Amino acid sequence: MYLINKETNSIQPLVKRTFTALGIKERAHLQEWIADNPSALGEELLIIQKEFSGFLDTYERLDLLALDKAGNLVVIENKLDDSGKDVTWQALKYAAYCSSLTKDQIEEIFQNYLVSQGNSKSATLLLSEFFEHADYSEINLNKGSTQRIIFIAANFRKEVTATVLWLMRFNIQLKCFKATPFELNDQLFLTLDQIIPIKDAQDYMISMASKAQEEVRTEEEAKNRHRVRLAFWGKLLNAIKGQSLLFQNSSATKDHWLTAGGLNISGISYQLVITMNYASVLLYLGRSSTEENKKLFDVLYQYRNEIEKSFGSPLNWERADEQKSSRISFALPHVNYFNEEDWTQIINFLIKNINLLEASIKPYLPELKKQLKHSDLDVEFEVTKSEPVS
Repeated sequence: MYLINKETNSIQPLVKRTFTALGIKERAHLQEWIADNPSALGEELLIIQKEFSGFLDTYERLDLLALDKAGNLVVIENKLDDSGKDVTWQALKYAAYCSSLTKDQIEEIFQNYLVSQGNSKSATLLLSEFFEHADYSEINLNKGSTQRIIFIAANFRKEVTATVLWLMRFNIQLKCFKATPFELNDQLFLTLDQIIPIKDAQDYMISMASKAQEEVRTEEEAKNRHRVRLAFWGKLLNAIKGQSLLFQNSSATKDHWLTAGGLNISGISYQLVITMNYASVLLYLGRSSTEENKKLFDVLYQYRNEIEKSFGSPLNWERADEQKSSRISFALPHVNYFNEEDWTQIINFLIKNINLLEASIKPYLPELKKQLKHSDLDVEFEVTKSEPVS
């Protein structure tokens, strides 16, 4: 840092010092400076307590407790010349302790702070003023897991900055400010530089942290879905034994569909489908040629009335001209395989109706084979793992 001398058109370097060398104390000085002027941290903050120790079963004290303009609690931890190696763990504990504070408790903490500072104003009045004169009853404080942490120190150890950057990937809101004292002719100066996240990249880092956390959630949700599907299909395959010739050689899968052959025609299969909204049985026409699939669909569609009469209900006929495959299906709506209470209903539906669908289609299989033979096409049996359209 330099002092500009306009008269001589020159600059004069300020001497960088340490807090210790200057006799500056953490609580008596740095903490008071921040409490008196929290906007030095680059945003509007309302200090509601110093040396807060209102935690159950512990005598630990956090340095400063504040509120930001969004109503989030902000834990501010001050260190002097060195951050120490345990400051992140310490602050995380404080944030966890504060996460349970209610609006009434926050108001009481702030009121006690005002009294300790000799301020006779009402905490509710000052809170209302801070939140743009909003009605106090409409102010929402300390929502969910929105607690924030701000670290201030002259130097940050690598284990601290590495931990902070890692925690930010999980949407934990942290900032690090480097505090540097300077001296010139018995005058003292202080700079507070935000080093994490770097101001110019702050929005980007926050958005990347949100993206990373979303990817983690998505991956965990996928793993959970796979676990549930494996358990569901295992139970269905156990239940279908002795009730159908289909799926006797099938194994439980993490997919949301289960495939069986039984038609002796390559690329055509019966399938069971489960989703979080419905369950269905279907005949899947998935040969390598779009033309073949549409041709076979049209053959079966000629017998639609007879097939549906045998099945006992109208079927969903999906020629799907924009896709390679076609299908004939029957669904049970408003069930969710994630809800284990629905499993018995879904399993009974699938077993009953896949048997009905097979029996209804079976009389017309010779006609399908005939059409394919006339085209000199291979009609050998082959199980397909093509995914049905949900």
